[in-house]
Amino acid sequence: MKNRAGFVVAWCLILFFLGFRVPVAQAAADPYTEEMASTSESNGMEAIADPLEPMNRFFFEFNDRLYFWVLKPVSTGYSYVVAEDVRMSIRDFFYNLLAPVRIVNSLLQGKVKNSATELGRFVINSTVGVVGFGDPATNEFGLPRRDEDLGQTLGVYGIGDGFYICWPILGPSSLRDTVGLVGDSFLDPVSYLMAADFAAGAAVYSGSEVNKTSLTLGDYEEFKEAAFDPYLALRDAYQQYRRNKIKDGNGAPDSSLYKEKRDED
Repeated sequence: MKNRAGFVVAWCLILFFLGFRVPVAQAAADPYTEEMASTSESNGMEAIADPLEPMNRFFFEFNDRLYFWVLKPVSTGYSYVVAEDVRMSIRDFFYNLLAPVRIVNSLLQGKVKNSATELGRFVINSTVGVVGFGDPATNEFGLPRRDEDLGQTLGVYGIGDGFYICWPILGPSSLRDTVGLVGDSFLDPVSYLMAADFAAGAAVYSGSEVNKTSLTLGDYEEFKEAAFDPYLALRDAYQQYRRNKIKDGNGAPDSSLYKEKRDED
């Protein structure tokens, strides 16, 4: 686990220094970049820096093909075999596993009440909810979900995005959120499983992604069809979503692409 986390941190540091040495393309050279920047400004945001755009676009295309060639077909077949209510229960199970991430980060942000709420939700769903496969904390006790992570915590303390990064498989992120993801991995049980048995951990992670994708089939397709440049649209949507999360919903509006279906249940 430490070796894997150290590897990711090392890459973060390399990308951090590259970000200040790779020249940013002139906005005038790409009218669509300029258009997206004006969209961000109209939402009261400064567009996220993207000095690694050529590499990011390459990985965007990789992820796009991975989705259409592998993830979507597998998820579609899976959705035919497994009933939706079962898939939603599996989704809730994995969400419950990440309760330590939300509890700790709520505390780090000074949201003691939210941390207590998440702790209560974890206890209720792990017992009454049968190890998290049910969500009586929401349905029976009226305890709302409090989605917090280390990337949000760093943002609350004034640490900026850094610059945009599109990771292979993991998808859109930023330098700040990548560091946050590494930190959160120490509170993620699946990370420890992967460290002990990489094949088993990768299988569990893949299963979780297939299950989650099966509940949102069509969302990415609609998003991509509506965008002139899907790469820029996705980058802008991610930026808006994350800044909104940091402001607890008081910033830019959520992108429907990133809003979890569980928020609507």
